[in-house]
Amino acid sequence: MTTTRARSFDAAAAAYNAHRPGYPDALFDAVEALAGRSLRGARVADAGAGTGIASALLHARGARVVAVEPGDGMAAEFRRAHPAIPVVRGDGNALPLASGSLDLLTYAQAWHWTDPARSVPEARRVLRPGGALALWWNDMDVRVPWIAEQDGRLREFFGVSGMPVREHGDGLDVSTREVRWSRRIPLEAHLANHATHSAFLVLGETRTREFIDAERARLLDLFPDGTVEEDYVVTLRVSVF
Repeated sequence: MTTTRARSFDAAAAAYNAHRPGYPDALFDAVEALAGRSLRGARVADAGAGTGIASALLHARGARVVAVEPGDGMAAEFRRAHPAIPVVRGDGNALPLASGSLDLLTYAQAWHWTDPARSVPEARRVLRPGGALALWWNDMDVRVPWIAEQDGRLREFFGVSGMPVREHGDGLDVSTREVRWSRRIPLEAHLANHATHSAFLVLGETRTREFIDAERARLLDLFPDGTVEEDYVVTLRVSVF
């Protein structure tokens, strides 16, 4: 099921690129602080790059970025959206990169798709001495009441309990930061973002529409002007090797 969910994004690559949130500048400031170096001029690989949301922002900070992406559809959308950034096919369990070639290896929303027994040694192999591995996840902030209520409905719909496990017993010595930010978007964009998540992609169109339609009705009561204020918290983990 994990492989099926990981590859489910390929069929929805254009929607993923259009509706997934980006990341605030403060996140990349934190990456630089914990990695102990500037992104400008750094040799960076963005693994599990998807459609290039993080890769493009790293590139904009002056990093020399190469993206690594296993999915056909995601890699094709990446090339369409970011023709100036090279993308190679592969994944974190077997990086198609030279040993000691990187200052920074990043995983934006992607580390949980790897097998740490393989991806941690691969990170050590491709990073130069003193290089850093940066992992981050962007989650809606459940301290906000309406988001907490929606999170509860999602958990009930999918039969999920507890928090997602992202450590995977990887044994890394990490420094952690949380970065909070927000964005205002149309309600339909908010709902479309939810539909790009793997749980919905493998669920199928009929049941996805069932949840989305019900959620639209609920949120229109809260946001009658059709604009949603989304609050996020990015959890960043950085390990210097």
